[in-house]
Amino acid sequence: MRIESVNPATEEVVETFEEMDERCIAGALEKSEESARRWAGVPFGDRAVILRRTAALLRERKRPFAEIMAREMGKPIREGDAEAEKCAWVCEYYAENAERMLAPEPVETDAARSCVRFEPLGPVLAVMPWNFPFWQVFRFAAPALMAGNAGILKHSSNVPRCSLAIQQVFEEAGLPEGVFQSLLISSKAVERVIESPVVRAVTLTGSEAAGSSIAQASGRMLKKTVLELGGSDPFIVLDDADVSKVASWAAKARCINSGQSCIAAKRFIVLEAVAERFVGAFRDELERLIVGDPMDEATQVGPLARGDLLEALARQVEGSVSRGARLLTGGRRLERD
Repeated sequence: MRIESVNPATEEVVETFEEMDERCIAGALEKSEESARRWAGVPFGDRAVILRRTAALLRERKRPFAEIMAREMGKPIREGDAEAEKCAWVCEYYAENAERMLAPEPVETDAARSCVRFEPLGPVLAVMPWNFPFWQVFRFAAPALMAGNAGILKHSSNVPRCSLAIQQVFEEAGLPEGVFQSLLISSKAVERVIESPVVRAVTLTGSEAAGSSIAQASGRMLKKTVLELGGSDPFIVLDDADVSKVASWAAKARCINSGQSCIAAKRFIVLEAVAERFVGAFRDELERLIVGDPMDEATQVGPLARGDLLEALARQVEGSVSRGARLLTGGRRLERD
């Protein structure tokens, strides 16, 4: 099996990767278990040095990393710069605060001395999404690594180069080999990884369906699980709102990351007194957004990340209109790659 990296702006295959077979997966898990034991004994201060070096590399190379994101999932280049910067911040935050956060907490009991201690779990499997291909990973990895755990990343199959770049930047910063590994595997292989006794905990950011599947597999093995699933956030406009200002915010809230964000505003609930004015202003704001090549600094909205997502959204629009929705702007695929 092969994993393809496809540029959604040009529809060209950028790179092709061989999917890891059972033997490679077993070797990676064994390496993770061995490295996790050693990493758990590394002092907080030494872990922090590596996380700070990681932050420095992220800032130094934020444009090349932004270009990888743009090529693999279409993120506008300016947003990719900001994402790399945010990843550097989270590394520095946990480098600064993890030791204090994880200090033993005294507890009053009838014993001479009692406390709650926070110990490393071991290897943690992270199943991560493509929409913020660096941030979602670093948001998990920075605290997990500072807590003395090893990280095993199963990234979304359309961003393999992002996955490998993240492992590389950690290792260049001095993280011992095996403490953070990227597995180039399909979703079908994830359950077998969860079942491995090496994996001590699982985290996923993704759809409700994926979360349900991961929760079932983890539950059978009695493994700790953290899930962040999809949402449908409401944006509520009251009748005392400054409509022009709110419409500008609404367009940004809907179109962040080219509209591909779990925290984007997805439902607009507007009081009747200002509804028509808001709809008109919102339409105008959307029409002002610059849609184009994600490598162009001026672009505000890039392509959707995959062809199947584009087709699904087109069907949603057509279905909504056929059931009575008013089409005020757009409503069709642009005649371009």
